Amino acid sequence: MFASLLIPVKKLKFIFVVALLAFFSALIVFANISPILPAFNYKDNKEAFFKGKEGVALTFDIGWGDENATKILDVLEKENIRDATFFLSGRWVERHQHIVERIVEQKYEIGILGYEYKDYTELSQKEIIRDVSKAIEVFNKIGIKKISLARTPTGNFDKDTLRVMNKMGLTLVRWSVDTKDWQNPGTNKIIGAARNAEDGDIILLHASDSALQTAKALPKIIEALEQNDLELTTVSKMLSGGTSNTSTVE
Repeated sequence: MFASLLIPVKKLKFIFVVALLAFFSALIVFANISPILPAFNYKDNKEAFFKGKEGVALTFDIGWGDENATKILDVLEKENIRDATFFLSGRWVERHQHIVERIVEQKYEIGILGYEYKDYTELSQKEIIRDVSKAIEVFNKIGIKKISLARTPTGNFDKDTLRVMNKMGLTLVRWSVDTKDWQNPGTNKIIGAARNAEDGDIILLHASDSALQTAKALPKIIEALEQNDLELTTVSKMLSGGTSNTSTVE
């Protein structure tokens, strides 16, 4: 009778080992097919900065064109806005140095938006380094040498992107409020998205010529934020305050 009980015990051990191996195999497969952080998933990443604690940061991405960038700078100057952050692509800087000079003169913060419009999740670490380094070289040539903030050209990033940014001493900056102004959904929708901002939010706007409605919406955005008693600040001031939210890819 004792011998007859040994058989099921051995079978149970075998089944347990097989199930355990299957479980760990599934984990490995999942990790290998899910290397890219989705645009909405920030909360596990300690390296990508997307939200502060106090104030609201207006951020503007510029990749091409000069008309909207000039209009937006006019609005910011007219509204006496002293704090804003511009992320500029290296290729755009090469062609529009006079606008960059104005951004510097108005003392706005500048970050890197890569050199070319490429999806970094489709590039190797060496390719990312090459693109970012090319942008930094362009900035250095016109006298802008102390840059610590970066955004990826398409907004997408993965583990390789984060490793490169860390190696190059750059903080990868995301956003917590997306106005989708590049889709030109109408000024009311752009204003409405920005109006929902709260303390610590980073608002994504565009100053490229494709964002046709941003300059017109901007005065109302500023008015709405002021009515909500929200103080405009820069991304670096949020970071230096030590009260920021980040997200990472393990």
